[in-house]
Amino acid sequence: MRFWKWLLLGVAALGLAVPALAQRTPPYYVSIKAEKARMRTGPGRNYPSNWLYQRKGLPLKVIALYGEWRKVEDPDGTQGWMLANLLDDVRTAMVIGTVTEMRDNPRFNARVSWRAAPGVVGRVSRCASGWCWFDVAGRGGYVEQSHIWGTEPGESLN
Repeated sequence: MRFWKWLLLGVAALGLAVPALAQRTPPYYVSIKAEKARMRTGPGRNYPSNWLYQRKGLPLKVIALYGEWRKVEDPDGTQGWMLANLLDDVRTAMVIGTVTEMRDNPRFNARVSWRAAPGVVGRVSRCASGWCWFDVAGRGGYVEQSHIWGTEPGESLN
């Protein structure tokens, strides 16, 4: 067993908190924590960089783990490897398709509070029954879960 796994087991046995990114099993969603984050073709600094992301908060889907590296997929379907310390557990999502309406209640006939264009990124929470609370820089509303990328269809979030 690798050293880091022993370390995590030892820390957990002492009742200390283990970082959430180290505990999960893929697939799961994260966001970019750093101002700049390189995606690489393999799990190591010796692999070439295929993308440089300069969008803090962009949602990513973790699809595999290898030590301190995470194989991720971005909203466009591009896959590659990133260091775990570049990623954050803060859940974000991106509007996809067309302009989506942000409503004051999770219902189709609820008042429209805001509209968000494709590509807009915001924090996502409180997903249930096909609706999620979506907050873009303090302007929030419920959006249809099918209009954002960053959650699984039917996924519930508290």
